[in-house]
Amino acid sequence: MQRAKSHYKQEKGKSSVGSYEEAGEIGKLFEGQKQSSASELPSRLVLFEHPAEELTAEEAGDMLIPFAFEEALCRDVGAGLVPPCLHIWSHPGGVVLGLRDSKLPHAAAAMAGLEQAGYRTAVRHSGGAAVPLDTGIVNVSLVLPKAPGKLDFHDDFRLLASLIAEAAAASNPQAAAQIRAGEIAGSYCPGDFDLAIGGRKFCGIAQRRQSGAYFVHAFVVVSGSGRKRGELIRGFYETASGGDESLDYPRVRPETIAALGELGGPDAAAVYAAGIRQAAERRGVQLTPAGRLRQETGYDLQYSDPRVLETAATLRQRYAR
Repeated sequence: MQRAKSHYKQEKGKSSVGSYEEAGEIGKLFEGQKQSSASELPSRLVLFEHPAEELTAEEAGDMLIPFAFEEALCRDVGAGLVPPCLHIWSHPGGVVLGLRDSKLPHAAAAMAGLEQAGYRTAVRHSGGAAVPLDTGIVNVSLVLPKAPGKLDFHDDFRLLASLIAEAAAASNPQAAAQIRAGEIAGSYCPGDFDLAIGGRKFCGIAQRRQSGAYFVHAFVVVSGSGRKRGELIRGFYETASGGDESLDYPRVRPETIAALGELGGPDAAAVYAAGIRQAAERRGVQLTPAGRLRQETGYDLQYSDPRVLETAATLRQRYAR
């Protein structure tokens, strides 16, 4: 998975159209950023939803399952077994690290400390940095087939960023009008497509590519305390780095993080998830629930699918500290 460019990881990202643009706000969202040709959502998206409160104990206990699920789903989209997809999910709680985080000299001790404090930990196959996961954070992924020869993915980042903003506008248009894209220095997992209100970040966007498909993923901090989450991640880095200022890792300032609910936006995960669905439908997208696809075609990918569990085990073995 790749993050948009930051001081911690140099990467890339995409564009957008839709109701937020028609309201005259899309230019403000990407103020000061180079514009590119517009990108549109597919006319049909299969909708997979995995809210934290509906997970089994096994699913809630393994932080890599959502990432493994998207790996398997991405392979199937690339193979033409399933149409493009929208995945909305949350997790009961933990901290997921990027690869570079796991290589800090005292990362294992820092992860053990988090586990002892009640936070699950995992390392994802990602160029990004550490982020918290909990019931107040809504994760949104677009899983799309890759066009032959496609190299520039900036439009995809912009596409998802605008969808994220439109979802906030569904219930809180005044707050959504203040959303801006651009790296927030001092935030955790910083990148060019951080989304913020008043300079306080509530969303980051990353991407993972495969040969035939890719997914663009956003974590959206909806409810709870942004500052407390920032303190959690800052504490991880303080331990993992051993205080060595020469190391390359994000210098997190907790005051740069906020939840949408603290910024005048929606303050409940379920409300924001509904906003994502509404924003897609306003763009003319036909959302097909995964259950309906199963009835129509027999395609049935679940968190409990053996392929997903095997992928999670492989990720754990390959990327564990």
